[in-house]
Amino acid sequence: MLKQRIITALILLPIALCGFFLLEGSGFALFIGLVVTLGAWEWARLAGFTAQSIRVAFAAIVALMLFVMYIVPGLAPWVLGASVLWWAVATYLVLTYPRSAEIWASAACKLVIGLLILLPAWQGLIQIKQEPLGNWLIMAVMVLVWGADIGAYFSGKAFGKRKLAPQVSPGKSWEGVYGGLLLSLVITAIVGISRGWGFTQILMALIGAALIVFISVVGDLTESMFKRQSGIKDSSNLLPGHGGVLDRIDSLTAAIPVFAVLLWMAAP
Repeated sequence: MLKQRIITALILLPIALCGFFLLEGSGFALFIGLVVTLGAWEWARLAGFTAQSIRVAFAAIVALMLFVMYIVPGLAPWVLGASVLWWAVATYLVLTYPRSAEIWASAACKLVIGLLILLPAWQGLIQIKQEPLGNWLIMAVMVLVWGADIGAYFSGKAFGKRKLAPQVSPGKSWEGVYGGLLLSLVITAIVGISRGWGFTQILMALIGAALIVFISVVGDLTESMFKRQSGIKDSSNLLPGHGGVLDRIDSLTAAIPVFAVLLWMAAP
């Protein structure tokens, strides 16, 4: 399993990096759209649909919606605004699971939730890419999420006692969350100091980083909640040793649109 994971990672990493940082404009939108469309195909399974025809149809609908969003950029504020509201609701759903399952048990509701997760993730990346330091900002949100994951793994393994959401993901602990948060904040502070930011800038960056870390945890737990309800271990087997596309991007689907909104709010 470990060998398989390493081989898959070595193949995917350069593809992902080239797609994120070398592609521009429509090429970048198409690359991210492909990833999101594959995620939609997986999400239909989490929604309870096993027939390939329905899963492909849902993926095609998502692809069409992405195209509409690309040619109508004025939709961006609405899409990202809906995302912020959704992740606030998702936090409640995760904290109250399994009781909350009554709210979203229907297949139609699950498909709508899939749209609220996937479409803003694409839109957020498109918006971030258009910023003057777009590539570096994309790297920044990824480093925050990866740093939180790494810190959570080691601190949870060493100190984890209090379960974060035992009904959703029994392996996660509050100590893991705090460790991940600490590492991400340290990374943020180091970047701020090295770039000569003032106290206020660093403070605001730390607050933003903390919010991104917490919402990324919600993104991770949200997919875990739907997988648990569906009795599915991985969203698919597209990535040998890693599960599916959604299993790799669940935290980012929450962090990216919120990060994009924070950038908008911070703009002069």
